[in-house]
Amino acid sequence: MTGTAVAGLLAGYGIAIPVGAVGAHLVAVAARSPWRTGAGAALGIAAADGAYALLAVAGGTALVPLLAPVATPLRWASALVLLALAATSARAAVRAHRAGAPPDDRPATPPHRAFWTFLGITVLNPMTVLYFTALVLGGHAAAGPADGAVFVAAAFTASASWQLLLSTTGTLLGHALTTPRARLLTALASSTLIASLAVGVLV
Repeated sequence: MTGTAVAGLLAGYGIAIPVGAVGAHLVAVAARSPWRTGAGAALGIAAADGAYALLAVAGGTALVPLLAPVATPLRWASALVLLALAATSARAAVRAHRAGAPPDDRPATPPHRAFWTFLGITVLNPMTVLYFTALVLGGHAAAGPADGAVFVAAAFTASASWQLLLSTTGTLLGHALTTPRARLLTALASSTLIASLAVGVLV
């Protein structure tokens, strides 16, 4: 049981630590939002990782042929959503800067809305479930229901802890960069990074 928990933690950190477009967007949202909003977004990402880990444990070999036909459409959908988010964030930052919005005027997005938004974005990535399926089929998670539950819980915990670290870092960054010009440049840089990573999803 302990070995399964360790395997789940390693699997969760393995999928969470490489910061991709979703992680970059999380930091950008947290930087201009209250901490609770960033935390809600972080838990949405972790919930998607946990759900995919559960699917991998429950489905095993059956998931690979089912996901193969939809992997490309999901990849395109994910890239288009991320590009739209990058464009929306950049446009909102430019408008706020031109309007002379106060540096601390942060949009009060409810945490539950941030949770569902980031859950939806993360679910669009089919590579997550393929990653967990490969681990399960490789023997990194035991086949028993109890061990499977421990693996999923550990993977969710690892992902949640890392995403919360990212969101907290974003919040602290937002507090540090208080001038209008600094917030504009940060928002544009994050939008550019998200757009670049979205293109990387396709190629």
